[in-house]
Amino acid sequence: MASIGDFDPVHTSVPATKIEITVSCRSLLDMDTFSKSDPVVVLYLQGIGNKEWTEFGRTEVIDNTLNPDFVRKFVLDYFFEEKQNLRFDVFNVDSRSCNISKHKDFLGQAFCTLGEVIGSPRSRLEKPLTGIPGKKCGTIILSAEELSNCRDIVTMQLCANKLDKKDFFGKSDPFLVFYRSNEDGTFTICHKTEVVKNTLNPVWQPFTIPVRALCNGDYDRTVKVDVYDWDRGGSHDFIGEFTTSYRELSRGQSQFSVYEVLNPKKKCKKKKYINSGTVTLLSFKAESEYTFVDYIKGGTQLNFTVAIDFTASNGNPSQPTSLHYMNPYQLNAYGMALKAVGEIIQDYDSDKFFPAYGFGAKLPPDGKISHEFPLNGDNDNPNCVGIQGVLEAYFKSLRTVQLYGPTNFAPVINQVASAAGEVTDGSQYYVLLIITDGVISDMAQTKEAVVNASSLPLSIIIVGVGPAEFDAMEELDGDEVRVSSRGRFAERDIVQFVPFRDYVDRSGNQVLSMARLAKDVLAEIPEQFLSYMKSREIKPRPVPPSAPIQNLPSHI
Repeated sequence: MASIGDFDPVHTSVPATKIEITVSCRSLLDMDTFSKSDPVVVLYLQGIGNKEWTEFGRTEVIDNTLNPDFVRKFVLDYFFEEKQNLRFDVFNVDSRSCNISKHKDFLGQAFCTLGEVIGSPRSRLEKPLTGIPGKKCGTIILSAEELSNCRDIVTMQLCANKLDKKDFFGKSDPFLVFYRSNEDGTFTICHKTEVVKNTLNPVWQPFTIPVRALCNGDYDRTVKVDVYDWDRGGSHDFIGEFTTSYRELSRGQSQFSVYEVLNPKKKCKKKKYINSGTVTLLSFKAESEYTFVDYIKGGTQLNFTVAIDFTASNGNPSQPTSLHYMNPYQLNAYGMALKAVGEIIQDYDSDKFFPAYGFGAKLPPDGKISHEFPLNGDNDNPNCVGIQGVLEAYFKSLRTVQLYGPTNFAPVINQVASAAGEVTDGSQYYVLLIITDGVISDMAQTKEAVVNASSLPLSIIIVGVGPAEFDAMEELDGDEVRVSSRGRFAERDIVQFVPFRDYVDRSGNQVLSMARLAKDVLAEIPEQFLSYMKSREIKPRPVPPSAPIQNLPSHI
């Protein structure tokens, strides 16, 4: 727990509000030979002290378009008193790999401040994209809206009947696009359904959307829904539209609501035109969205487990070139990764006992290879006291075991999954940190272990150290493609992989390197935590009553 002495009023700011940035682009460069570009926008924030740019997030990729309207938003804390510099880079993506630098063409960039977007007329800023000499790169359009504190979410399902036929050789491939209205009469895209192929009577899958995304907490704000026929080339055919509101949609909790789909052009041209079909709201369910803090307040504990790679590819620990080198003056990469993640997670674990394992080493006295040996040498109780205790056990093991191989993850994942499987009532959530230097030897078994563990209260963080290529590791990070094994897909995305070298400060500042690493690898934990609680319909426990304040001794 931070003491009062740790609080720095000069460098501590409370955000005035949260701002949602919606991104669109127009007239982008076409970099694909046989189709249009597949754009994505990456947002970078500039640090106040070091002026370095750090990736904040990225939109989804939209195929075959030079005029994308992105659904995925950027939600930023807005500090009136700070100059918050933003950089938007636009890329044409050739692959869904999360390592965008290997699979993209640069389409241009724009710089601005958050205040500049908010302060623009109607909080809408349009800027030219630059960065490619001699070429017009198009424009980027940024719209800002302050988010309400509404924490409700809504799940709804819709179907359609007798939509217009748009395809020459078949029926239509319909999908819906939802927009919320803005105070100036414009509309902001907030959701797209999936495409249902070759039908005029589609039934779309249920979807969940925050109420603040749909109407920003204003129940009477207009919600516009466009119906399109999907086209492979990106020039989707407009079928028609209808308008509604959250309040009107909410009546679907007790009755079917039917909306006429109207095409204004057809309505003007054809006297006998009635509609272009109907859309029916089949179900509508509103509920409160609980936060990570709600569960922690209710007593949920995070259980932190560490697994460290002791394979020979790390190098002899007594040599300075080794990734396990025990430098008396500073931590090695393993120690930094362990301390960076562990010191944050330990605040959410009341007993501060952390199981710590090694894998890929020969153990004394008989040289038996182990892929889940306790770092403290105690098979009955692998717990170490605090993160410092884990570090001490790690350094002690380096002196007693022989680095060997192979690099097997499955045994330790299964070990932690077994513990997580014993407590599934929401009172405990497990976080496994695996630190490794190389390619997994048991990828098939590891995928199987991840798929099995995805139904349990467990998240897995993998930090790659050293110069190795970690492309295969990205397979386990299910941000774009969900991990699968033998035809079964993971129930949830539970793995986050990062290479440590991406976070190392060039000036050698270890504290800054660890802070960057921790911020990125822990960012997905609350979302993964909430996805488990929601999938099991577990609600936060009531906050325990506060203990009565004791009278303090007079000398304090």
